[in-house]
Amino acid sequence: MRLNRRTALGLGTVATAGTVLGAAGTASAAESTEASPTTPARAARRVAAVFAKHSTEAGGNWQAYVSVADPAGAPVVAVQADPDRRIEAYSVNKIAVATAVLDKVDRGLLTLDQQVEVSAAIVVPGGDGIFSLDGAYPSRVTIGHVLANLLTVSDDTAVRLCGLVAPAAEINSILVAKGFPNTQVEPVANPNRFFLGTSTPRETHDLLRALVAGTLLSPASTTYLLGLLRSPVAFTDGIRRTMSSDDRARIATKAGWFADARHEAGVIFDRSGAAVLTYALFADGQANPEDFGATHPAVQARAAMGPKFLAAVDRIAGVGTTFRITARRPSNGG
Repeated sequence: MRLNRRTALGLGTVATAGTVLGAAGTASAAESTEASPTTPARAARRVAAVFAKHSTEAGGNWQAYVSVADPAGAPVVAVQADPDRRIEAYSVNKIAVATAVLDKVDRGLLTLDQQVEVSAAIVVPGGDGIFSLDGAYPSRVTIGHVLANLLTVSDDTAVRLCGLVAPAAEINSILVAKGFPNTQVEPVANPNRFFLGTSTPRETHDLLRALVAGTLLSPASTTYLLGLLRSPVAFTDGIRRTMSSDDRARIATKAGWFADARHEAGVIFDRSGAAVLTYALFADGQANPEDFGATHPAVQARAAMGPKFLAAVDRIAGVGTTFRITARRPSNGG
């Protein structure tokens, strides 16, 4: 494993807020029944212990970066596990792809109601998502529809549809200009297609921090993107699995899975809608790489971490803009 307990707990390192986290206690602290911490530093120690316990139980390799917001200053780093390793981000990088497309929307080069064609040739056979299930091509959909499927059901064909309006080279240049040189898609011979490419835990974390801070995209695009990642249909097998619908709505998350890798990155919001915890969790090398369901060891580990991360920051105030989510009401048709 590339992870060790000293790295996971941040022992001997200094958090960005200038606080030495020091000993986070034993992993059993993750199971503590005491009240949620009331300071960012204590919350960060709780998060570190939770991560150490469940990532160690899952085995394999973990690269991660997690921080807790501090209204008094910079965020407190809870977890640093090989945070600058550039690795295949897989579908977590769909956030970066969406960012590039929405940047073009913000600059007036695209609109969400602009249509693209879904041809039979562009559909990824057997890929995740719904476009491969349609069975009737060609059809036309809006860019908004493409992004909604890209970030909720993680549609693979939606990646190719994004490439029609934002070629690989342009996506990469937009991300570099925004300060993310390691978060890049991988070009192929067709300039409008690409593999989802690489990132680092720190850069994915920082991209999410920039998003909720309002420095990545316009207010409208920021609200739109977070609304997709916080929606009930967004990924629920990991961090959000064992939660109420109200608690799930407090979390914007995106997972990525391919080969033996199982990744997830996102933001937890306080009850007012301000960002309070940001996580980038990359894992590979665990047992059962053929299992893409909820029983994979790394996915089970994240499912155990989620409620405990939420409890650890439940009495901590977030920082910055508040993003209230519109209440979703089930419908019976009609």
